[in-house]
Amino acid sequence: MSEEKNFNDDLKDKSKEFTEEAKESASEFAENAKETFTGSNKKILAGVLAIFLGVFGVHKFVLGYTKEGVIILVITLILGILTCGIAGWVMCVLGLIEGIIYLTKSDEEFYNTYQVGKKPWF
Repeated sequence: MSEEKNFNDDLKDKSKEFTEEAKESASEFAENAKETFTGSNKKILAGVLAIFLGVFGVHKFVLGYTKEGVIILVITLILGILTCGIAGWVMCVLGLIEGIIYLTKSDEEFYNTYQVGKKPWF
């Protein structure tokens, strides 16, 4: 009977240790994910979105430039229809250029320029 009790106690201790380690790992993962998509590390997300979805201004919304994102979206949709898609192609090229600019800046330079300085264009 005492062996069973010792076994159960050991099992409970190990499960508590595992639970604590799992909680610690989960909070560490959440913190790392938060760092990746906020602060200076928005650079990667904004750069990739600018390259692939720049035509719709998604990267501007991610950076918090709602007005500029709406401008790009309106140009793409409304003027794109009126110009048979030429305006959409222009916005696509501008998104590609902005994405390359974002990704070639250092983390500190990107943060100071686009998040602290709030420079909305290029």
